[in-house]
Amino acid sequence: MTRVLYVGLDVSLEMTSICVVDAEGGMILETKAVSDPADIGEVLAGIDGTFERVGFEAGPLSQWLYNGLTSAGLPAVCIEARHAKAAMVARAQARRCE
Repeated sequence: MTRVLYVGLDVSLEMTSICVVDAEGGMILETKAVSDPADIGEVLAGIDGTFERVGFEAGPLSQWLYNGLTSAGLPAVCIEARHAKAAMVARAQARRCE
């Protein structure tokens, strides 16, 4: 059975922090790479699993990263920080109701 993976990228102009978790929230990888779609893609290519989402916050490199990651076949999404916070709060509230 293939692992379902989720990736969070914390992008700066020079380096990008990469965090990969599985569907249960278990940590798979935490590392850094040069802020270039090819370098980030190379790191992710070395991980066994299926990427459900590769998310990163909107910023100066967003369009370039999005185009490069999606061209490499990765399911990239650019997230506006306020929307991400609202989604996390809603999910936490939903979990309390379960």
